[in-house]
Amino acid sequence: MRYAQVYTGRQFVLALDHGEDLLEGLTQFCADRGIRAGYIPTFVGGLRTARLVGSCEPLADPEAPLWEEITVETLEALGGGTLAWDTEKDCLAPHIHVAAGIKGKSAEGRVSHLLGARVQFICEIPIIEVTDTAEGPALTRRRSSDLDVPLLGFGTGI
Repeated sequence: MRYAQVYTGRQFVLALDHGEDLLEGLTQFCADRGIRAGYIPTFVGGLRTARLVGSCEPLADPEAPLWEEITVETLEALGGGTLAWDTEKDCLAPHIHVAAGIKGKSAEGRVSHLLGARVQFICEIPIIEVTDTAEGPALTRRRSSDLDVPLLGFGTGI
């Protein structure tokens, strides 16, 4: 277990409109306002398309990271996640998961890590900033060498 006490700063509600790219809009909004760390408690919205981590095939190793993706269309979604600073790429690294119902299939669901999405109608995203420390960004994201996945870190340490 790892943890850190964090302090919140500004709070926003971002409304992305029909046709906008969700991750592009989110990262641009954060860049324009100097947000380097934060969290999204729960967002709601419609998604025209979404790319999610997943596979329709049996997993060779359920314990290993999965890098395959699926594309789903016409979704109603709830999601949330963290916004952390990627110290290697020097940019914001959102980590968002969604639970989404496919509208045309009696709301058949998908739950996974969001790789990308295009908004259908509206997507409303509350953003709570986590303030930086004297050492740098309050939340960081670095790839773990032993697990080969990006992990949440606190300040300059992981």
